[in-house]
Amino acid sequence: MNANAPKATRRTVLMGALAIACLAPVAKAQKGNAPASEEPTTMKVRMTFNGQTMVATLSDNPSARDFASMLPLDLKIDNYADNEKVVYLPRKLTEPASGPFHNERPGDLCYFAPWGNLALFYGDYRYSSGLIRLGRFDDGMVRGEFPIRIELV
Repeated sequence: MNANAPKATRRTVLMGALAIACLAPVAKAQKGNAPASEEPTTMKVRMTFNGQTMVATLSDNPSARDFASMLPLDLKIDNYADNEKVVYLPRKLTEPASGPFHNERPGDLCYFAPWGNLALFYGDYRYSSGLIRLGRFDDGMVRGEFPIRIELV
């Protein structure tokens, strides 16, 4: 052992252990809040309402796969907040690895976990806690309240 090396005192050892104990949960929480994968898949869904058909490409994440497993569905679509349409699902989706995605834009197909609904954005919006992107629409959106059919393509 080097005689000139500083000695580890009980205080420095305790401070190091305390730092590790405090930082480990923070690192784990940050990892758990990472956004779900937004890589597109080959899985597409078709939504038909008001005589129009829209196709969305789903993302590769557990929530999108859970959504696809529920299809086909016949539900009602409503306008909400002048920038999105909402569709209430018959049950809540799996929601692991949700978190901010920082590239929001019209055409996003999202799931709002607190309310258990789809959010189909046709206008600008900002991420809010509990929002999980399921995919993106290949085309635009339509305003109005209509029955909607959602199915795998």
